[in-house]
Amino acid sequence: MKNPKVKIKETTLLSDNWYILNRVTFDYQKENGVSEVHTREVYDRGNGAGILLYNSTKKTVILTRQFRLPTFLNGNKDGMMIEVCAGLLDKDNPETAIIRETEEETGYRITKVQKVFETYMSPGAVTEILYLFVGEYDESMKVSEGGGLDAEQENIEVLEFTFDQAYAMIESRKITDAKTIMLLQHAKIKGLI
Repeated sequence: MKNPKVKIKETTLLSDNWYILNRVTFDYQKENGVSEVHTREVYDRGNGAGILLYNSTKKTVILTRQFRLPTFLNGNKDGMMIEVCAGLLDKDNPETAIIRETEEETGYRITKVQKVFETYMSPGAVTEILYLFVGEYDESMKVSEGGGLDAEQENIEVLEFTFDQAYAMIESRKITDAKTIMLLQHAKIKGLI
């Protein structure tokens, strides 16, 4: 259902270099009935998915580490981020996409995942919906070293931590990625590990 209080007046393409950046001008009707004009820049990079891989027997999780330029530009000294495996849907459904991304990035071939969240991570500027999953792994599922795709210039390090180590990294600020924090807290609350 569309919001009757919002009327898009104009959308101007600002960039389609990497993803899509538009300037959108719209009327917004306030509660008192008065309409006002707003202009916002909106970044559309498509929707994505992320997964916390966990091993309930070993009490471990698989995370990744990679360079993230925006964090480097905003004070993250080396730009490296420890995160759950994640990627864009690339026209796949979320479950298919996260199974694909898991193998590409971590080297684990999983077949069963459980969706736990569907969230907007930065709704003030980014259109992306992020679908978040959990899934169990064991060593028999390891089919490659992972690390991402060369064609996508991914240089991903695969990390295995005990759950307690990873969870403590939230407080020590070694993990500052929102999707990773959400999934680790979900695992803690639900007693997955």
